[in-house]
Amino acid sequence: MWFATPWFNASSTLMKPSTPPMAEPHRFHLDLTVQRASRSSPLPSERQIRRWLRHALRRSAVITVRLVDRPEGRSLNQAFRHKDYPTNVLTFSYPDENPRASARLHGDLVLCAPVVKAEARQQHKPLLDHYAHLLIHGTLHLQGYDHENEREAALMETLEIDLLTQLSIPNPYLDRPAHG
Repeated sequence: MWFATPWFNASSTLMKPSTPPMAEPHRFHLDLTVQRASRSSPLPSERQIRRWLRHALRRSAVITVRLVDRPEGRSLNQAFRHKDYPTNVLTFSYPDENPRASARLHGDLVLCAPVVKAEARQQHKPLLDHYAHLLIHGTLHLQGYDHENEREAALMETLEIDLLTQLSIPNPYLDRPAHG
């Protein structure tokens, strides 16, 4: 089975989710920073990123989204996953340093913009739909979801499809006919 995004956990213990996201996500506080370190275009706006992340969140979070080019994506993938190529999204989860906010997520999502763009083109998907999928995928990882075995993968894919459908984005796992 092929997955859109390989997962890795840089510095935290995986926590298994206790309940899946609700059909209508609650509005949790999101402290978002977007770093644009890519020359690729177009890139999603901060407003779009915030909307997609909040849609997938089941609790408050502090998240940095960094949009990078191939050299940085490759360097990070090599350093943390020992794979010598840039990947579409990397998820870093950190413990919250504020003991009063123990239920708050804290993490980084790093997307390699040229890889995302190439994948969207190759898979005949609208670029922003692919960004939404990868950001939701990464946000689920921050909340403890994984795809290390068939059962976990099926649950995570189902959640992604449901969340994307609520945003009027088609199932990213279905093959799409070529344009033209």
